[in-house]
Amino acid sequence: MTDWLLTNATPLRFGVFLLMAALLAGAEWRRPFRGVPSRRLRWGRHLLLSALGTLLLRFGLPMLAIGFGAIVDQQKIGLLQVYELPRWLACVLGVLVLDLAIYAQHRAFHVAPLLWRLHRMHHSDVHLDASSGIRFHPLEIALSMLIKIGVVVLFGIPALAVLVFEILLSASSLFTHADLRLPPGLESRLRRVLVTPEMHRIHHSVLRHETDSNFSNLLSVWDRLFKSYRAAPERDPAKMPIGIETFRDNADQRLLPLLVQPFRSPPPSG
Repeated sequence: MTDWLLTNATPLRFGVFLLMAALLAGAEWRRPFRGVPSRRLRWGRHLLLSALGTLLLRFGLPMLAIGFGAIVDQQKIGLLQVYELPRWLACVLGVLVLDLAIYAQHRAFHVAPLLWRLHRMHHSDVHLDASSGIRFHPLEIALSMLIKIGVVVLFGIPALAVLVFEILLSASSLFTHADLRLPPGLESRLRRVLVTPEMHRIHHSVLRHETDSNFSNLLSVWDRLFKSYRAAPERDPAKMPIGIETFRDNADQRLLPLLVQPFRSPPPSG
């Protein structure tokens, strides 16, 4: 079973992505929380950004994190490989380690000025829907993959755990950015374990102290554990401004300006 999953890793990831994207786009169309204009244009633009990032990975790296996970399995290198753990336990620990690493990476991208230049393109979206979950600069995608590979090799994370995490992370990114509002009872219970759209929406507030909170991607525990959790925004979540204070013009949301945004200085305020 494991061999089949790893052999079919690409179609599995793509299939789950398409299914999740279709379900969320349909739900947003039927019952949007805030409403987002030009959905087709947004999806087209963000899919192009994602495709450029994928091409950069394919041509710029000899293999991706799953490939390094296979090497780890074969050579028995890394911390998790030192002990003969049951496969299921090694996979669970591997997913937890990767999720914590992505939390730390996300937080670092907000702190380091050069990294923020890459990441701010994601935050410069003035609206929020499921397509925002794939709106990342290709260079950020490549850097994130390099970090992920380092974590896989250092901790000896099995290839199956890497595949499971990649699928969960992709689905979670779409879900947490969705223009949806869950029933309050369900949302409060779900938030105890997973990041919800309501929780992550705070992270996209135009207020910087709210942007610098709720960094978790899949499991919400990391924000609580490392004191970056914010339960609610200061303003009405249905009306609060989304994005950052700069690059808010329609022209800034086109493909080429988004690609060159990390190399541009913010326009003067006022």
